[in-house]
Amino acid sequence: METSLSSGIEGGQDPKVDDDGHPKRTGTLITTTAHIITAVIGSGVLSLAWATAQLGWIAGPATLLAFALISCYAASLLADCYRSPDGKRNQTYMEVVRAHLGGHNVKICGIAQFSNLIGTTIGYTITTSLSLMAIEKSNCYHKNGHDANCRQKNMSFTILYGMAQVFLSQIPNFHELAFLSIFAALMSFTYSSIALGLSIDRIARRGCAKTSLTGRPIGPNFSTTEKMWNIFAALGDIGFAYIFSNVLVEIQDTVKASPRENKVMKQATLCGICISSIFYMLCGVLGYAAFGNDAPSNILTTFGFYDPFWLIDFANACIVVHLLGAYQVFAQPVFAFVEKRCENRWPDSRFINGKSFKISANKTWNVSMFKLTWRTAYVALTTIVAMLFPFFNDFVGLLGAISYWPLTIYLPFQMYIKRTNIRRLSFTWIWLTVLCVACLLLSILAAAGSIRGLIKAVRRFEPFQAES
Repeated sequence: METSLSSGIEGGQDPKVDDDGHPKRTGTLITTTAHIITAVIGSGVLSLAWATAQLGWIAGPATLLAFALISCYAASLLADCYRSPDGKRNQTYMEVVRAHLGGHNVKICGIAQFSNLIGTTIGYTITTSLSLMAIEKSNCYHKNGHDANCRQKNMSFTILYGMAQVFLSQIPNFHELAFLSIFAALMSFTYSSIALGLSIDRIARRGCAKTSLTGRPIGPNFSTTEKMWNIFAALGDIGFAYIFSNVLVEIQDTVKASPRENKVMKQATLCGICISSIFYMLCGVLGYAAFGNDAPSNILTTFGFYDPFWLIDFANACIVVHLLGAYQVFAQPVFAFVEKRCENRWPDSRFINGKSFKISANKTWNVSMFKLTWRTAYVALTTIVAMLFPFFNDFVGLLGAISYWPLTIYLPFQMYIKRTNIRRLSFTWIWLTVLCVACLLLSILAAAGSIRGLIKAVRRFEPFQAES
């Protein structure tokens, strides 16, 4: 049936429209890979040296490799479920779940996906303001000396980032993000490469730091309990560094129909995960070798603000640019969900559906005051929350821990089992079930670690007072 649908697409009467009546998709392997890399490689890559230090030389690289394989495998299963069994396209993750499973699974998907998407945009707002603060602090020390009082607060930088996102949020939809994603992906490679280069330079000048096969050793200032909690947090950091299933369907919906979308998506996923994993492995391993058991939670902040201060400034600027694009990758599905529901409910409203203006013979510009108002309000809200709760990254970690299992593991596995009619207690069914349970246990442990971090953060909570 899907083959006949593909033929219909190619032989359709209107070359500007796909089989579902939407404008022709133009996504390619390159743009899809760029979207995936932008979604996967975040500033969290800079914390992988710390995660490796908690696990050691054996468990650290092994965990990185294991999660790369699991993420790639689960994403390939989800890619096969993009179209309904009857060949119909599904534009969102919730539509895919509704087409294959239905019932309460759709609600589980919606709650997990949108809480994670909204939490991630807030987390990116906080992270960007911290990078901007680091640049300002570095320049202050360089200008006024090492003993100068250069502490900075995040409010003005958060507002600046929010203003930039108000402008970028007017990009019509996910299909128009290709250039921004490619540029953001290049930025992620740049700051990751700088961190790698500085680690290599540190190893060349000072030699390898003190490391261990089992990670940071237990001692007078590091109890067994602390070691356990750090391992939980490290597993969570590594596992959730590969999350992009919450936007996978939306990314796949940008791919043109020929060749098949699932084929392109699988190739893009393999490329994106392989490229991301190489950087992850290098950052984790070389960062651990450079700093040893005392590896920092962010490699760039530990190289100092003085030498070479300009390179650290440039790396933090790359983080800012990358997160400008990454914010949109995670925000666009939220925009589309709200706007589609409103358009369906009030189809005749000019405020919601906008007014079209002809720019040229082949191009029109649709102006919607609702989109302008709603998207601006969303950015303003995430900006305010980012300023109000400077510890929100701990909460985002908790949201990631909770949403990882249903979005990345459970739902793709269940949809694939139903779609391919896998027999209960067959080898494939047992294998998927065992992997599903193992990932659930990991999510529970990581959630426990995030809750502990959240409790500690709340104790020193001061709204609008994040400093660096």
